[in-house]
Amino acid sequence: MTVAIPVGGSILKGKWNTPDVIGVLRPLSGDLIKFSPQIISAEIKIDPNQPVTAFGQAVSYRLFSHKSYLVLPDSTSDDDQGRIAALCGVFGLGLVLFSLNPENPDFRMVTRAISANPDMIYVNQMAKRLNEVDSKAFDRLF
Repeated sequence: MTVAIPVGGSILKGKWNTPDVIGVLRPLSGDLIKFSPQIISAEIKIDPNQPVTAFGQAVSYRLFSHKSYLVLPDSTSDDDQGRIAALCGVFGLGLVLFSLNPENPDFRMVTRAISANPDMIYVNQMAKRLNEVDSKAFDRLF
């Protein structure tokens, strides 16, 4: 990502509309081949017992994101990790596991997100809400 901001809570009006992190990948001035900006979202859970809720939220962010990531603690049960990893593959989500140790979270990519075109109606709804709530964050991203 070129820039990322923490969002979280439900500032974009609803837990299915507000990822914990929104980022944008934009071409840099030195890039020879320019491309359209891409929105990337991440849902982060610290509770290892919430992988299904987190998965549902991360899938919903695909409506307004080119890529969506699910970030879960590595203390999530092996059975849940396996099922979530398989579902992430089916739905094109990225999966990242991390240690709950704040000194060394040791983030590990399990599955990379697959890029897809979001629905521009939802992209603009998200952008409008973000601009209304935090215009400085909106300006940093877009």
